Amino acid sequence: MRETIFSENAPKPIGPYSQAVRSGNTIYFSGQIGLDPQTGQFVSETDVVAQTHQVMKNISALLETCGANYSNIVKTSIFLKDMNDFPKVNDAYATYFDAVFPARETVEVSRLPKDALVEISVIVVL
Repeated sequence: MRETIFSENAPKPIGPYSQAVRSGNTIYFSGQIGLDPQTGQFVSETDVVAQTHQVMKNISALLETCGANYSNIVKTSIFLKDMNDFPKVNDAYATYFDAVFPARETVEVSRLPKDALVEISVIVVL
């Protein structure tokens, strides 16, 4: 079974992809950037912490649509424009999880969509 997941409370896709796709009990979220879903604009052009919190709020909206929560996330991928932002992003990211963190990798990339400072994708298991 394959199902496309969509939430009005997360930013609309800016390309030919789905916000999330469910296959069986696993849901794959496309990368989220710090766009406000109402305005389609970044919550801040220069503040990586503000963008990280917005990314996590966008993920929350999709989790809610799927009937899941942060404890269902088993894997995250974090993409940073600047690895020097790692400590700040890490601190903001950590506040969304209880004691059990998902598996994760964090990598620096040369450029992100719309020149975002951070992008995060997740894999969820129900």
